Amino acid sequence: MRAVVTVTGKDSKGIIAKVSAFLSEKGANIEDISQTIMGEYFAMIMIVDISSTKEELSVLAKECFEMGKQIGMAIYMQHEDIFNAMHSI
Repeated sequence: MRAVVTVTGKDSKGIIAKVSAFLSEKGANIEDISQTIMGEYFAMIMIVDISSTKEELSVLAKECFEMGKQIGMAIYMQHEDIFNAMHSI
């Protein structure tokens, strides 16, 4: 199963490292990643394979959100199908 992870907020050092390390610890595999810095703001989107994780998607999404608060970022994880449905209108 694949999920889409979005990360946004003020730019700071180590965002990609912290998020990718967190996902790796959970057993997720990053399949694709795109990031950009727009002025002082950071934006990243990742496609991750979560089929080897031990937690349910809803638990992982909540943990991502909480980790984001700790590092000052907004992090959201959604099932790929839901993300696609939301953005196909």
